[in-house]
Amino acid sequence: MTSGRIIFLNGTSSSGKSSIARELLDVLDDGVFFHLAVDSFNAMRSKREIGAEELDAALRRTRMGFHRSVAAMAEVGNDIVVDHVLSEPWRLLDCLTVLPPEDVLFVGVHCQPDELARRELARGDRPPGLAAHQYELVHVHEDYDLECETSTAGSRECAQRIKEFLPHRPSPTAFTRLRRRYLTDSQEPPTTKHNLLGSG
Repeated sequence: MTSGRIIFLNGTSSSGKSSIARELLDVLDDGVFFHLAVDSFNAMRSKREIGAEELDAALRRTRMGFHRSVAAMAEVGNDIVVDHVLSEPWRLLDCLTVLPPEDVLFVGVHCQPDELARRELARGDRPPGLAAHQYELVHVHEDYDLECETSTAGSRECAQRIKEFLPHRPSPTAFTRLRRRYLTDSQEPPTTKHNLLGSG
């Protein structure tokens, strides 16, 4: 059985990942793609009030389960568009561990801070400053197969670029290079460009 392809969109909250993913489902015409978003997994959790420590543990399990769900869907031949925020080093390491690196097209979704703040305010369903907090965290590994800037390009344009690039993804892929860097060499991704350790 041939494994499915994984288009992995990484960026801050409000950077446009979900909009690009929806456009990708519309423009991709050489397979059956599924949009798997970490926010959708978070939304499935029960709504009862829990303490901060229990919530942190639940969120970590949710994200670990999300990564493995993506891997399982792809393993049986489904093509996947992943929508994620790699704002903690362990998230990237876990994805590098469970996802087949040569099947992943790793796409950095960028957006300028002033536009992120405007979008965050307009949508009204995110804590103020969330995107700004994530801005210095999500791209610190500095290695992608393809990058999009949504401050200057629309979602449809980004999706079209990804579609055109997909058949020509490099070998080794960014995931393969990052896997060698962080897993083979036992390095840990920095949490900021200054290589400070902590949570994101």
